[in-house]
Amino acid sequence: MPEYSDILYETDGRLAFITLNRPEKLNALSNNLRAEVMDAMREAENDDEVGVIVLRGNGRSFSAGYDLTPSRSAEDDSFVSHRSKLPDTGSMHPGANQWARHVVMTNWIIWELAKPVVCQIQGHCLAGGTELASICDFRICAEDAKIGYPPVRAMTTMDMMWSPWHLPPAKAREFAYVGDSFSGSDMAGLGWANYAVPADELAEFTETFARRMANIDNEMLMYSKRAVNRQYETMGIRDGLHSGTEIQALSSARAAGGEWARRMRDEGLKAALEWRDGPFRDFRGAYDSAPKARAVAGTTKKEEGNKGGAY
Repeated sequence: MPEYSDILYETDGRLAFITLNRPEKLNALSNNLRAEVMDAMREAENDDEVGVIVLRGNGRSFSAGYDLTPSRSAEDDSFVSHRSKLPDTGSMHPGANQWARHVVMTNWIIWELAKPVVCQIQGHCLAGGTELASICDFRICAEDAKIGYPPVRAMTTMDMMWSPWHLPPAKAREFAYVGDSFSGSDMAGLGWANYAVPADELAEFTETFARRMANIDNEMLMYSKRAVNRQYETMGIRDGLHSGTEIQALSSARAAGGEWARRMRDEGLKAALEWRDGPFRDFRGAYDSAPKARAVAGTTKKEEGNKGGAY
């Protein structure tokens, strides 16, 4: 059995449990954690005794998204590619602005996995956390979970543009444009989550759901998953998600895109998050120190003689 540092892996009868285990970081998705998740998925796929995989997070949140600190980079070669230091998807993704392409290619591993994956979601499920959850076959949420994509407020478009595939058009746009959070109950009502249950019932409900499905033999589950996946592929999900990565790269190069990076560099992550979320008064914007009335990034300051210049 592989020795993981950022996840927990265990089996119990027909179920395999993969648990994100950086609770002190709200399970922020470092490169090593993501690589360990994909390795554990393959481990479960290779175990004939396992029929269904449950993906969950330790602590009060499923995942607050990608790790934005230097700790995102892997320090060893145990599970990441020793060349790229990213989860191995076959390509090293050379060049600038290739992050979103790498994310989608990594998530296809779960899509193509022979076994169904049930995602158990409590607390925050933000940004990259929503992408990881959305590529799973099923999602079961705590009613009070907070699901959203706040990076679209100041950073880039969604790395994996999943919302049009899972939400009604108007809500898909709201999710992708504004970055507000929706509750687990909201997301069940919109069809993204299969069920939303009280937080104290989440673990038991998810396990019962997974064990019920595990009564079906592995090959039948594999073919059922493959049959459904191929329908979405016929409708264009692969082309759609990959085209979204090209738009994400363009959005990172927009005129106002440098403002986020500058604030991260000069003021630190927490201050940059407060600046991003300040006008929305949620997430880090709820702090008293967050600028609630800041100017829109990239607007001009004609009164200061900055003709057309961004700030």
